[in-house]
Amino acid sequence: MSQTKPLEQVPIFQEGSLRYDPKFSKHVLTEDVISRQIDGDKIISRRMLTKTNKIPKWGEKLVGQNKNVLIVEESVVDMSQKTVTTYTRNLGLQKIMSIEEKCVYKINPENPAWTICERTAFVSSCVFGVAGALEVFGAKRFQSNAKKATQGLDFVLTSLFRSDHLKDHPLLVSTKIKDTARKAAEMAKSKAPPILSRASST
Repeated sequence: MSQTKPLEQVPIFQEGSLRYDPKFSKHVLTEDVISRQIDGDKIISRRMLTKTNKIPKWGEKLVGQNKNVLIVEESVVDMSQKTVTTYTRNLGLQKIMSIEEKCVYKINPENPAWTICERTAFVSSCVFGVAGALEVFGAKRFQSNAKKATQGLDFVLTSLFRSDHLKDHPLLVSTKIKDTARKAAEMAKSKAPPILSRASST
């Protein structure tokens, strides 16, 4: 999967920007930097994350009560090559399914002012009888999360460097629509007469 976004090169290499905005990453429960080192022109960081693990009904018996999964992420910021590479894999629930992801952010050769993201993943499962279904589910989840991750990164960079365009960002628009619908539902509920009142009036 390859994605191209019109992002400036300078912020792309600010490694701290490669995160979701907290408002749009509620599935990330914890995020801790466990190591960070400089090796020549490279900045190598390792993080541990705990994320919620939404499982379809048919897979809940396999997972049990454990709805969260531990993730390890390694990022390499290469200043000489002008690339940012992230490697992510799950540590929890590996007996059920393993997902390894690699993302490479680099200059778009067709437009040096833009950044291209090459995103790949390997999904595998060894659970007898349902391995194929789990792998298909994992692949679809990866595609969905990849889209969200791109929107999240784009939102962070837009808020930092293009704040004048922020009000039209898809994440904010989607959130506003959900908030409007929620407020409308709450208002309708508050105006509805209690069931007992309606029953007694008949």
